[in-house]
Amino acid sequence: MSRESDPIVRDQPAEIPSEGGPLAAYHGALPPAPDWFPEAVATPYETHRIDVLGAEVSYQRWGKRGAPGLLFVHGNGAHAHWWDFIAPYFAEHYNVAALTFSGMGESAWRETYDMATFSAEQVAVAEDAGLFDGPRKPVIVAHSFGGFVTLVTGAEHGDRFEGMVIVDSPVNPPERPHQGPSRAGRPHKVYGDLASALSRFRLAPPQLCDNHFAMDYIARWSLKRAEGGWTWKFDPTIWTRFEPGRDGGELLKAAKCRVAIIRGEESALMPDDVRDYMRSLLGHQVPFVSIPHARHHVMLDQPIAFISALRMLLAEWDHSDPHRRV
Repeated sequence: MSRESDPIVRDQPAEIPSEGGPLAAYHGALPPAPDWFPEAVATPYETHRIDVLGAEVSYQRWGKRGAPGLLFVHGNGAHAHWWDFIAPYFAEHYNVAALTFSGMGESAWRETYDMATFSAEQVAVAEDAGLFDGPRKPVIVAHSFGGFVTLVTGAEHGDRFEGMVIVDSPVNPPERPHQGPSRAGRPHKVYGDLASALSRFRLAPPQLCDNHFAMDYIARWSLKRAEGGWTWKFDPTIWTRFEPGRDGGELLKAAKCRVAIIRGEESALMPDDVRDYMRSLLGHQVPFVSIPHARHHVMLDQPIAFISALRMLLAEWDHSDPHRRV
């Protein structure tokens, strides 16, 4: 099946060989981190839960209500805490929120899942966090699977947003078919202690990541206590009860707001032919930024470069006319 009809990019923990993942070497201890990282994740934020179509959705909020709105959106099987070391760098000038989709992280699980519901969760969180109350329309920044949800939001609700920044969410050309993850579903394993659970964490799609401090941080937020030890938070059967949405290329062209694309320059999911195809769908009229030495999980691989690129994009949007023709 094609990426466009089945836009599932796996960002959740996956079962790995018995020797363990990159965090196994730390035996449950915190990996060394640069000074900026603990300072960033220590930045205070509010935590809220709201009902969206019958399920409680969790989100975090930084900054001042009434400032321009900025919504961060995670990938498949991930959670809002992927943005804890990114969002604080925008809190001085923006009202910032990061949601956790239903079936993932600390949000409730549903009987069934679909793209329209995930999109409704984005809009509901933006409303509850006051992102529409600023001096201009809010911007969505969305990674991986979250980018595909944001394409739905941009096509259906884009007139309420200034723009959307899609981060390494590939809309593949027809000649590049993609096989999504298995829809079979299986129960999570329970690990006897936290160190054992952390040792089983790795990124999916598989990739190297030198910033083990960032991996360890999101891994800890990906786990919960269970009878007999620790297990993963996300719903393991989510894709057995998922209804795919509209074609990704169709949604990209139907966006009712500005679009910008960020990719990892070394991302296996966003090679040059995918970049060129997405540009062609958008008439080559959008910013397309490649982050050097970053793979698919851009904010983990090169967080400071990602922050800098996003700041530049937002500053340009703040001071330019989207309707001006060159």
